[in-house]
Amino acid sequence: MTDHNDASGTDGALRRSLGVNRRRFLSTCTAVGAAAIAAPVLGASPAFARPAAHQGHGHGHEHGHGHGQALVPASKRGIILYTVRDATARDPLSTTLPSGFREVFKELARYGYKQVEFAGYGQHANAPGGNNLETVEGAKLLRSWLDDYGLRAQGNHGFIPGSWPLTPSDLDEFKRHLEITNILGMDHMGTGGDPTGSDYRADWDVAADKWNALGQIAHRAGIKLYTHNHDAAYGFLLDGGAPDDQGRPTGSSGVRKLEYFLKVTDPKTVWLEMDIFWAHVAQYKFHTYTAHDGSQVENTFDPAGLVSRHNKRYPLFHAKDGVVSTTNGDGYEMVPFGTGVIDYRTFFRRVGQTNYRNPMVEQDTAPSDTDLAQSLKQARISYGGLAALRK
Repeated sequence: MTDHNDASGTDGALRRSLGVNRRRFLSTCTAVGAAAIAAPVLGASPAFARPAAHQGHGHGHEHGHGHGQALVPASKRGIILYTVRDATARDPLSTTLPSGFREVFKELARYGYKQVEFAGYGQHANAPGGNNLETVEGAKLLRSWLDDYGLRAQGNHGFIPGSWPLTPSDLDEFKRHLEITNILGMDHMGTGGDPTGSDYRADWDVAADKWNALGQIAHRAGIKLYTHNHDAAYGFLLDGGAPDDQGRPTGSSGVRKLEYFLKVTDPKTVWLEMDIFWAHVAQYKFHTYTAHDGSQVENTFDPAGLVSRHNKRYPLFHAKDGVVSTTNGDGYEMVPFGTGVIDYRTFFRRVGQTNYRNPMVEQDTAPSDTDLAQSLKQARISYGGLAALRK
C-alpha cells in the first residue's frame, strides 16, 4: 500500500487532484463567512428568476446485460452507508463479518458499487483508524481506502449549523466539514434534515436566508450544498387565508414547502437530494390542501415532475424501494431495492440525465439484531436491483 504520509505520494496527489491546500482552502471561506455571521434576518431571500440550466439526457450510457441501456450507469451506482451502519460500527475483533469502514468498502466494491454517501464518520474503536475519522487525518485515511477499492464518495449527511445568523464557532465547524469534504473528493455536502420543520412561509424565508449564505460559502470551496428530505417537506405551505388565534395563516396557495424553498434559494449554490421513497409517501399522504377561502382542493404530488421542473437542482437521490402498506399511515414499507413496487424504471426515464444523477441505495431497515449479515446481504440484493433497471 502507498505510504499516505509521503507528501510526494498519495497526499500530494490528493492536493493536486483537489487543486487546493489546507491554508488556501480555509482562506477561500473567510470573506463570505464573515458576512454570514453578521447577516441580519430581513425576511425572504429574493427569488432567482433565472432557472437552473437545462441539459439534454446524459450520453455514453452503459450497455449492460439484458435488453436496453442501463438507466443507472455502472459508475453511478451508489449506496449511503447508513444502510450498513451496523457493519461499519461492528467490532472487528468479535466477528469474521466485514467490520469498520475499510472492510465494508471492500465488500461493497465486491458487489459492484462505485459510489458511497457517508452518514457521519464514526466507526468501532477497534477498526483501523479508530472510532472517529471526522478529522483531516481521518479523511485522508478514508480517502486512501476509497481509492484502494475504486469507490467515489459523493456526499455526507453531516453538520449544518442550527443557528442563524451564524456564530463564529458554527462557521469554523462548517468550514472544517467542507475541508473534510474536499479531502474525500466529494462534490456534495449535505444534511439529512429539512431546512425547517415549520409549515409557515415566514420560517421558510428565514431558512432560505441561511441556506443561501451557507451555499455561497460551500460554493467558494467548490462544493454543492444539499438538503435531503423526507415526506413532511412535501406538505403544503401555509401562506394565507384566515389567521389562527396566534395570527398565523391557516390556508395554502397549493405550493408545497420544498417547491417554495426551490423558488427562494439560489440555483447556483443550493441543491437537493430527493429520497424517492419518502417522496412517494408524500404523494400518498399530502394530496389535499385547505385553500385560502377554506375550500378543500385535490393536488396529487408528482415526484418525477418536480425533479424535471428543477432539473439541475437534483444531483443526488436516495433510491429506496417499498411494498404497499395499508396499516402504517405511510402507504409503503421499506424493502431491498428492486423487490418493491415503486416504479423506478419510469421515474429514472422521466428525470433523465443519467450521467448527472447520483442515486444512492438506502434501506433504513436493513440492519438486524438476529441476522448480523443482513444489511450487507440486502445491500447486495439492492445493487442487483439498481443494475437491472433498463430503458
